[in-house]
Amino acid sequence: MSQWLVLTLAMVAACGVVLTITVLKERRISEDDDPTETPDVLEYLTMMVGVVYAIVLGLAIAGVWEARSAAEDTVRTEAQALHEVSARARAYPAPIRDRIRSDVGTYVSYVVHKEWPVMSEKGELTDRGTALLTKVRADVTDYRPRNDFEGQSYQPLVDQVAVADGARSARADAAGSTLPGVVWFGLIIGGAISIGVMFTLQIRRSGRELLMAGLFSALIAFLLFLVWDFDAPFSRGLAAAAPFFDLFPHP
Repeated sequence: MSQWLVLTLAMVAACGVVLTITVLKERRISEDDDPTETPDVLEYLTMMVGVVYAIVLGLAIAGVWEARSAAEDTVRTEAQALHEVSARARAYPAPIRDRIRSDVGTYVSYVVHKEWPVMSEKGELTDRGTALLTKVRADVTDYRPRNDFEGQSYQPLVDQVAVADGARSARADAAGSTLPGVVWFGLIIGGAISIGVMFTLQIRRSGRELLMAGLFSALIAFLLFLVWDFDAPFSRGLAAAAPFFDLFPHP
């Protein structure tokens, strides 16, 4: 069963139960009942709507912020690992060292200039980038150290290539949207309801009421924009390629 169908049935069922109970209770009220003696629940319900929506919105902001931070750490880890590969290759003979550094530079240049736009638009990595990193791995692993000094550098180089590969895989997982569609549905509908309940409080045209209503609506719009901006860290609001430019000045 589709999650949207389950959501629709749950919402309809909840509304139906509340309305049914309210109608049945209304029929049982005696004629001498004085509604002024019962507390008005309108303001309480309005407050609860705001509280519940604030909790959901806060969790959404925390989730996308954490995903943004993880994306930054992933790119920084990948760039640092590749930088270590280039630096540690100095222990190898000049032809091997130059080939490793050249292939690392080719991969970095491709990532920041070619793969990044594809990742931002389509939310996926490219086969070409995978092939270039595989070539770097082959450069490192295929070389047989000729002495103890080179042998001591071999395993750290292999480890750093593995770290870069793992960071690349993590970058692929974080390339798309963080929040599923059902969460966005709840955020948008909840925001509309939170703004709509203001009209149940008999807002008039006084300056203070109009100002607060406008500021509240603007705040909801800003927070939703914040969630949207952080939701896809590689395509909006994050210069995540900065670690590559910092460690490789001319990629």
